[in-house]
Amino acid sequence: MKYYIIIPAHNEEAFIKKTLDSILHQTKKPKQVIIVNDNSTDATATILDSYAEKQAIFKIVNTTSSTKHMPGSKVVNAFNKGLAVADNDYDFIVKLDADIILPENYFEKIISIFKSDEKIGIAGGFAYEQDKFGNWKLNHPMNKDHVRGAFKAYRKSCFSKIEGLRSAMGWDTVDELLAQYHNFTIFTDNSLKVKHLRPTGNAYNKQAKLLQGQAMYRMRYGFTISCIASLKMALKQNKIAVFFDNLTGYKNAKKEKLPFLVTPKEGNFIRELRWKNIKSKLF
Repeated sequence: MKYYIIIPAHNEEAFIKKTLDSILHQTKKPKQVIIVNDNSTDATATILDSYAEKQAIFKIVNTTSSTKHMPGSKVVNAFNKGLAVADNDYDFIVKLDADIILPENYFEKIISIFKSDEKIGIAGGFAYEQDKFGNWKLNHPMNKDHVRGAFKAYRKSCFSKIEGLRSAMGWDTVDELLAQYHNFTIFTDNSLKVKHLRPTGNAYNKQAKLLQGQAMYRMRYGFTISCIASLKMALKQNKIAVFFDNLTGYKNAKKEKLPFLVTPKEGNFIRELRWKNIKSKLF
């Protein structure tokens, strides 16, 4: 199976070498790696050029955007600029962060997963982050069927059906919901241990705290499901403020009548699926 990797990169001089080296060490290498240098002001561009000069699989796209690291829109906009220069000759496409170290057999396993069942639309491993003692610890949402946005592989037919990635906070949730709407499944392999070098959320600015609730509104969760999801997040992070921030974001989005990310029909499916998952865990 042929695959492309697209890597949005903004000021990643501390990590990008390790990410690119882990790609070069893969037992099954990609057809092409498109790295979008998104307005970097550090040595990222120099590092990328050095890799592109030595390895033909690397293609660099230089672009400019806001310097703010807002979750969702910035990274997806950069991804889409990389997607625009890729051809259509692939079996699956990968959105990869620039602060990731993959195990050498990562894509060999992903290929095997996609070959095992044509209904698998999205696949990936699990994220591990280093604690203050240097130990790599699992850092994953309570939903073990979720593939983290830092390393998502999409079957071509699934990616086409969901019409790519939404340029908004919540893109890495709505993609999986829409995949299921189109009868694809999500597959996670806990044997694929991915090292995430930058702890989740460390680069987000203060404005980002309301975006999660905004995303819940735009995904048509409805207020009750948003409350339940926000409480779950607050308990996981041990921060009650998360609950109130989410609901504030939700209410603000509703007041401002922000555009939805999904159609009414897709929204009905999403709510039914969410309720089904909630009930399965309660009973």
